[in-house]
Amino acid sequence: MPLYQVLVLAIIQAFTEFLPVSSSAHLWFAPWAFGWKDPGLTFDVALHAGTLVAVLIYFFRDWLQIIAHGFGVEYGGDPELRHNRGLLWLLAIASIPAGVAGALFEKQADSTWRNPYLIGGMLIVIGVLMWIADRRPAGNKSVGNLAWGDGVSIGLAQALALIPGTSRSGITITVGLFRGLTRETAARFSFLLSTPVIAGAALKKLWDVHKEGGIPPDMKVPFAVGTAVSGILGALVIAFFLRYLRRNSLAPFAYYRIVFGIIVIALAAFLRVGAE
Repeated sequence: MPLYQVLVLAIIQAFTEFLPVSSSAHLWFAPWAFGWKDPGLTFDVALHAGTLVAVLIYFFRDWLQIIAHGFGVEYGGDPELRHNRGLLWLLAIASIPAGVAGALFEKQADSTWRNPYLIGGMLIVIGVLMWIADRRPAGNKSVGNLAWGDGVSIGLAQALALIPGTSRSGITITVGLFRGLTRETAARFSFLLSTPVIAGAALKKLWDVHKEGGIPPDMKVPFAVGTAVSGILGALVIAFFLRYLRRNSLAPFAYYRIVFGIIVIALAAFLRVGAE
């Protein structure tokens, strides 16, 4: 796999995994647009590993405090996390729906569901819902006062992210806004909630690679570069996006999704892209 392809796909993953625009849609679209071959399972693992690295880099101290508080240990100085000492168990329960959905429908998500009409449709539908949620009166819930109903609702929404074009961050942030969370809180909880699921998916795919003989020699450098680039850049994207949401709307991302979804469907209809 050429190094320039590795860099392009890793950059796409870093931006589109954490911005609410759907990494699956962009990683499906990019190889077609550039005429590249499918990078395969090994590189998919590298991108998942990079995404996990990104959330662990950015939220490392948060996770230490969340885990400590979950077991009754006083640690960390974040006042919101200190106010919600049961957050570890809320995140654990809220992660279950996505784990179950992944176990049941992983094969479909990686094959038959990678249909341009489905991808384009989900881009548009979630974009419209995001626009509606963003235009509602601003919520005031912080991480410190999240209720179990909030966590379970967002966790159920995360399970839908298995459908290509949905966007894990897009659907969970949208539901968070409907539940009265602030934009920044919705994104922060979304990224924290994604951590266990991303870790599970990365380990599952790594095990699949191991069963097929491990990482091929010619993929070791692309694997390392893809993981490092998507991980480091992803952490920077998280930092930018959380700062952006303190004062700005999600409307540009909603509009982008809708336009991109229309383009995907139009290409499928007129050029038979991905519809063979």
